[in-house]
Amino acid sequence: MEYVQERVATLHDLTDPIPDAPTERAAVVVPMTEREYAGLAADRVLSVLERVSPARVVVPLRAPRERVGPFREWLSEYDLPLEVLWCDGPRVADLLERVGADGDRGKGRDVWLALGRAAEEEFVVVHDADTKTYDRSYVSRLLFPLAEGYRFSKGYYARVEDERLYGRLFRLFYAPLVRALLDETDAPLLRYLASFRYALAGEFAMTSDVARSIRAPRSWGLEVGVLGDAFDAAGFEGTAQVDLGAYEHDHRAVSGPTGLSDMSRSVGETLFRTLADHGVAPDFDTLPDRYREAALTLVEQYAADAAFNGFEFDRAGEREQVATYAEAVAEPAGEDGRLPPWSDAPLSPDDVVAAAVADAEEVSSR
Repeated sequence: MEYVQERVATLHDLTDPIPDAPTERAAVVVPMTEREYAGLAADRVLSVLERVSPARVVVPLRAPRERVGPFREWLSEYDLPLEVLWCDGPRVADLLERVGADGDRGKGRDVWLALGRAAEEEFVVVHDADTKTYDRSYVSRLLFPLAEGYRFSKGYYARVEDERLYGRLFRLFYAPLVRALLDETDAPLLRYLASFRYALAGEFAMTSDVARSIRAPRSWGLEVGVLGDAFDAAGFEGTAQVDLGAYEHDHRAVSGPTGLSDMSRSVGETLFRTLADHGVAPDFDTLPDRYREAALTLVEQYAADAAFNGFEFDRAGEREQVATYAEAVAEPAGEDGRLPPWSDAPLSPDDVVAAAVADAEEVSSR
């Protein structure tokens, strides 16, 4: 147990608290894909949210048309003010194409579609649906700093399960990459990004005006993109991070579609675009080697930590992951695919809701 403060306010789990928080003034966004359908983790999340009583729950759903009807029927069983936004229907696609916001699909795009609706409430909470240890304190903990005057709140936790260290993309890619970048420049944005104990956590909360300022990356770079925009909107003084305690969710393979390798490329691209927005131009000729050096140093530190606790640790496997992730340390190519902030979007949340609901009702009635 510790109580060390970082550059942003850090709220610790010292007493297993469920703090008073304005849940009745908050929308909770829970992105789902077809793999969450009737799953135990998703059921736990939704069942717990019934006891939290938020103002609304928005579920942006990425699923094939034949799964939409069963999904909506399943979600209707929960006693929640829940709205399903099917993200993959033809009306939604046409709407986005008309305003020039079409393109790749992914978690970031799904969350962005929901943020416009969710920001109608005073506060917005976003978290994943694959959390096996989901607890009713999570929403309250994320919201508590906002009630205290902060504008952005980020969750953190230790990814430790079955006597193993997880959180590999954060430990072996993001953290050493930011460390290598800080050795090159002391830019305020980098110091901000380095302040978070688990920067890639999918659990965060923000005031509605911050939610409307987010330029969401379309895929797995969402969390880094949110941090970049939170820096502009809230800064060090308006940001807090909150200990969510025990936390377990699904693990991904390194290779394959939606694996950690693909995710590292999305995270890296978003990180470098965010740095460019703030005038930071890394030396890409030397950065891959500097990243590897920082990452391999961390591997040895984690090996010592694992041995100290009697955990299993695959030193060779972690080094192989570092070599894989190093391929993502490259200057972004192509156009910036980030979606516009809702404060400046060429469409309204009502347009999105109307299209998504009409699409879902059409396929559900067949």
